[in-house]
Amino acid sequence: MDSPKEEVIRKRLLIEGESGADDRRIGSLLKLFVKWSESDESAEESAATYEKMMSTLAQIEFSMEKKQLINNMNAKEMKHYEVIYQKIESEINEAFDRIAGCKEELNEARRVRRHRQEYDNLARVIQKQPDRKETTKKLEELDRELGSLMENKNTLGRKVM
Repeated sequence: MDSPKEEVIRKRLLIEGESGADDRRIGSLLKLFVKWSESDESAEESAATYEKMMSTLAQIEFSMEKKQLINNMNAKEMKHYEVIYQKIESEINEAFDRIAGCKEELNEARRVRRHRQEYDNLARVIQKQPDRKETTKKLEELDRELGSLMENKNTLGRKVM
Protein backbone atom coordinates (compact mmCIF):
# COMPACT_ATOMS: atom_id res chain seq x y z
CA MET A 1 0.00 0.00 0.00
CA ASP A 2 1.11 3.53 -0.70
CA SER A 3 1.50 5.93 2.13
CA PRO A 4 -0.77 9.00 2.18
CA LYS A 5 2.20 11.20 1.20
CA GLU A 6 2.92 9.06 -1.85
CA GLU A 7 -0.75 9.19 -2.79
CA VAL A 8 -0.74 13.00 -2.57
CA ILE A 9 2.43 13.21 -4.66
CA ARG A 10 0.99 10.82 -7.24
CA LYS A 11 -2.22 12.90 -7.49
CA ARG A 12 -0.22 16.13 -7.87
CA LEU A 13 1.86 14.60 -10.64
CA LEU A 14 -1.25 13.38 -12.41
CA ILE A 15 -2.96 16.77 -12.10
CA GLU A 16 0.00 19.08 -12.65
CA GLY A 17 2.06 16.92 -14.96
CA GLU A 18 5.31 18.60 -15.98
CA SER A 19 3.93 22.14 -15.81
CA GLY A 20 4.01 22.27 -12.03
CA ALA A 21 7.73 21.55 -12.02
CA ASP A 22 8.32 24.28 -14.64
CA ASP A 23 6.56 26.86 -12.51
CA ARG A 24 8.70 25.89 -9.55
CA ARG A 25 11.85 25.97 -11.67
CA ILE A 26 11.05 29.46 -12.99
CA GLY A 27 10.30 30.66 -9.46
CA SER A 28 13.51 29.08 -8.21
CA LEU A 29 15.47 30.64 -11.10
CA LEU A 30 14.00 34.06 -10.36
CA LYS A 31 14.88 33.81 -6.65
CA LEU A 32 18.35 32.58 -7.50
CA PHE A 33 18.85 35.46 -9.96
CA VAL A 34 17.72 38.05 -7.40
CA LYS A 35 19.97 36.46 -4.79
CA TRP A 36 22.89 36.33 -7.24
CA SER A 37 22.44 39.95 -8.37
CA GLU A 38 22.17 41.32 -4.83
CA SER A 39 24.86 39.23 -3.16
CA ASP A 40 28.45 40.07 -2.54
CA GLU A 41 29.69 36.53 -3.02
CA SER A 42 33.15 35.49 -3.98
CA ALA A 43 33.96 34.88 -7.63
CA GLU A 44 33.82 31.10 -7.14
CA GLU A 45 30.43 31.18 -5.39
CA SER A 46 29.15 33.64 -7.96
CA ALA A 47 30.31 31.37 -10.80
CA ALA A 48 28.70 28.35 -9.12
CA THR A 49 25.43 30.25 -8.70
CA TYR A 50 25.68 31.40 -12.33
CA GLU A 51 26.23 27.80 -13.50
CA LYS A 52 23.29 26.67 -11.39
CA MET A 53 21.11 29.40 -12.97
CA MET A 54 22.25 28.41 -16.47
CA SER A 55 21.53 24.76 -15.72
CA THR A 56 18.04 25.61 -14.48
CA LEU A 57 17.48 27.84 -17.51
CA ALA A 58 18.59 24.99 -19.80
CA GLN A 59 16.14 22.64 -18.08
CA ILE A 60 13.34 25.18 -18.53
CA GLU A 61 14.22 25.69 -22.21
CA PHE A 62 14.38 21.93 -22.75
CA SER A 63 11.01 21.51 -21.13
CA MET A 64 9.59 24.35 -23.26
CA GLU A 65 10.96 22.80 -26.47
CA LYS A 66 9.61 19.42 -25.42
CA LYS A 67 6.16 20.91 -24.84
CA GLN A 68 6.33 22.75 -28.15
CA LEU A 69 7.15 19.49 -29.93
CA ILE A 70 4.28 17.78 -28.12
CA ASN A 71 1.99 20.64 -29.10
CA ASN A 72 3.08 20.35 -32.75
CA MET A 73 2.62 16.60 -32.63
CA ASN A 74 -0.88 17.05 -31.16
CA ALA A 75 -1.73 19.55 -33.91
CA LYS A 76 -0.56 17.06 -36.57
CA GLU A 77 -2.58 14.33 -34.87
CA MET A 78 -5.65 16.57 -34.90
CA LYS A 79 -5.19 17.20 -38.64
CA HIS A 80 -4.72 13.48 -39.18
CA TYR A 81 -7.86 12.70 -37.18
CA GLU A 82 -9.74 15.34 -39.15
CA VAL A 83 -8.69 13.65 -42.40
CA ILE A 84 -9.75 10.29 -41.01
CA TYR A 85 -13.04 11.81 -39.84
CA GLN A 86 -13.70 13.26 -43.30
CA LYS A 87 -12.87 9.91 -44.90
CA ILE A 88 -15.18 8.03 -42.55
CA GLU A 89 -17.91 10.64 -43.11
CA SER A 90 -17.63 10.24 -46.88
CA GLU A 91 -17.67 6.43 -46.54
CA ILE A 92 -20.81 6.69 -44.39
CA ASN A 93 -22.45 8.88 -47.03
CA GLU A 94 -21.44 6.41 -49.75
CA ALA A 95 -22.89 3.59 -47.66
CA PHE A 96 -26.16 5.49 -47.31
CA ASP A 97 -26.21 6.00 -51.08
CA ARG A 98 -25.55 2.29 -51.66
CA ILE A 99 -28.30 1.41 -49.19
CA ALA A 100 -30.71 3.72 -51.01
CA GLY A 101 -29.73 2.08 -54.31
CA CYS A 102 -30.22 -1.37 -52.83
CA LYS A 103 -33.64 -0.34 -51.52
CA GLU A 104 -34.61 0.75 -55.04
CA GLU A 105 -33.33 -2.55 -56.44
CA LEU A 106 -35.31 -4.41 -53.77
CA ASN A 107 -38.48 -2.52 -54.64
CA GLU A 108 -37.91 -3.25 -58.34
CA ALA A 109 -37.29 -6.93 -57.57
CA ARG A 110 -40.52 -7.04 -55.52
CA ARG A 111 -42.42 -5.42 -58.39
CA VAL A 112 -40.97 -7.92 -60.89
CA ARG A 113 -41.84 -10.81 -58.56
CA ARG A 114 -45.41 -9.54 -58.16
CA HIS A 115 -45.73 -9.28 -61.96
CA ARG A 116 -44.36 -12.81 -62.39
CA GLN A 117 -46.87 -14.14 -59.89
CA GLU A 118 -49.69 -12.37 -61.74
CA TYR A 119 -48.37 -13.77 -65.00
CA ASP A 120 -48.23 -17.29 -63.55
CA ASN A 121 -51.79 -16.96 -62.27
CA LEU A 122 -53.01 -15.75 -65.66
CA ALA A 123 -51.06 -18.53 -67.38
CA ARG A 124 -52.79 -21.13 -65.15
CA VAL A 125 -56.21 -19.67 -65.99
CA ILE A 126 -55.33 -19.66 -69.69
CA GLN A 127 -54.05 -23.25 -69.51
CA LYS A 128 -57.43 -24.37 -68.18
CA GLN A 129 -59.13 -23.00 -71.30
CA PRO A 130 -59.02 -24.96 -74.56
CA ASP A 131 -56.72 -23.71 -77.24
CA ARG A 132 -57.90 -21.66 -80.24
CA LYS A 133 -57.90 -24.51 -82.81
CA GLU A 134 -60.16 -26.66 -80.67
CA THR A 135 -62.48 -23.76 -79.98
CA THR A 136 -62.63 -22.87 -83.68
CA LYS A 137 -63.43 -26.52 -84.57
CA LYS A 138 -66.19 -26.63 -81.95
CA LEU A 139 -67.62 -23.36 -83.24
CA GLU A 140 -67.61 -24.67 -86.80
CA GLU A 141 -69.30 -27.89 -85.68
CA LEU A 142 -71.86 -25.91 -83.72
CA ASP A 143 -72.45 -23.63 -86.74
CA ARG A 144 -73.01 -26.72 -88.94
CA GLU A 145 -75.27 -28.27 -86.35
CA LEU A 146 -77.17 -24.97 -86.06
CA GLY A 147 -77.45 -24.83 -89.83
CA SER A 148 -78.81 -28.37 -89.99
CA LEU A 149 -81.23 -27.65 -87.16
CA MET A 150 -82.42 -24.53 -89.00
CA GLU A 151 -82.98 -26.64 -92.12
CA ASN A 152 -84.91 -29.17 -90.05
CA LYS A 153 -86.96 -26.37 -88.58
CA ASN A 154 -87.71 -24.92 -91.98
CA THR A 155 -88.56 -28.32 -93.36
CA LEU A 156 -90.87 -29.06 -90.45
CA GLY A 157 -92.38 -25.60 -90.73
CA ARG A 158 -93.28 -26.27 -94.44
CA LYS A 159 -94.75 -29.65 -93.62
CA VAL A 160 -96.90 -28.12 -90.93
CA MET A 161 -98.28 -25.48 -93.17
